[in-house]
This record gives sequence, C-alpha cells and structure tokens, in this order.
Amino acid sequence: MIGTIVNTATIIVGAVIGSYLKRGIKPQYQQALFNAMGLCALALGFNACCQNIPQSHYPVLFIVSLAVGSLIGFMLNLDGRFKRLVDRKKHTKKGEYPLSEGLSTGILLYCIGTFSMVGPVLSALYGDNTYLYTNATLDLITSAVLATTYGIGMVWAAPILFCWQGMFYLIAKLSANAITDDLRTELCIVGGVLIAASGLSILKIKDCKTINLLPAFVVIILFFVVKSLLGL
Repeated sequence: MIGTIVNTATIIVGAVIGSYLKRGIKPQYQQALFNAMGLCALALGFNACCQNIPQSHYPVLFIVSLAVGSLIGFMLNLDGRFKRLVDRKKHTKKGEYPLSEGLSTGILLYCIGTFSMVGPVLSALYGDNTYLYTNATLDLITSAVLATTYGIGMVWAAPILFCWQGMFYLIAKLSANAITDDLRTELCIVGGVLIAASGLSILKIKDCKTINLLPAFVVIILFFVVKSLLGL
C-alpha cells in the first residue's frame, strides 16, 4: 500500500502548494488556468476513449452503462446532493469557482486511468509501485494546478483516491483474476466520457452533471460480476 499512500500524499501536498500560490495569482490569470483545465479535461477524456474503445470486446456496453447509469443518477439527484454537500462548506464568493466542480473533475482525473487502476494491482501482486509513483508525480502537478483555481478544498479528493486504489489493491490480494483487462478497458472508456463531460462543464459549454453519470461504473462492474457467475 506504500504506493497508494505516496499517491494520496502528493494530492494533499499539491493542493496545499496550489492554494498558497493562488493568493498571488490575479483573477484574469486564474481564468486562464480555469480554461486550460477545461481543455485538458476534454483532451484527456477523448484520449482515454480513443485508446480503449478499439480494445473493447463489448462495444455497446459503455453506451448501455451510461444510459442506465445516468437514469439512476438523475433519479437519485447525485449531482445536486454532491454540490449542496460540498459548496455549503465553502461559500463561493463572486469571481470564485465552485469547489464541487473542481472536486468532481479532480477525482475523475486522479482515479480514472491505467496508472491508477493497474498500479494498485501490480503493487498487490508483485510489490511493484512504479505505476503508482508515476501517477503520484502527475497527480502532484494536477492537484497544484486545480488548487490554484478551486483552493485548498481539493485535498478532499485525496481520501477518495485512497479508497479507490485501496479497493483495487484489496481485490487483487483476494483474487488475482478478479480485475480483468476487459473490466479495466470498459471502466476507462466510461471514465474518459465522464472526464470529457467535466471539461465541457468547466468551459461552460454544457453542464452535463457529471456526478449523475457515476452509476455507469456500477453497471459495468455488475455486468462482469454476472458474466463471471454465469461462467460466460
């Protein structure tokens, strides 16, 4: 778990550094960083989709999971609940950006990707933390940049990353074959869509209410669980 602990710590350190730097950045420069984060989220989301869709053996699964997951998310109003929970802790002043928007984007950027999902598995099975240390370096920079816009509240993404990677680590320890390449591929595709959706929200092009789409991950996991139980 040392790799995950390091990765978690870098997000906290990055958020502290970024929030400190924020004090010396003029509003117009914060807006420039804000726009840059939106464009980066779009690029990373599209890249994740383009890389993984050709490798998918279930080309319709991500469509079904997003459709079903979005219906569940909208019925439960996950996005609204998340924003009320996060933003009431921090009263957004004029000219500031809502923390809930930054957290939802940060969590997706930190958690979705080969490094963050395969890294804990390699750590659990072989004690190899290379992927996690690489991911930690990337997350340190990402966290700092996000915190220059959204502030110290970005540290709350750290425990979520710890739980996410800890889940993969524990599953790999219990069963080396539980996390298949197909499962990782489908999670990355849906994750890419959600990251791109966050980018659209940041750029004020379209508020996709990304948090409402999170149940799509559960649909994918349930599909593979049922598939395994049926021996297909």
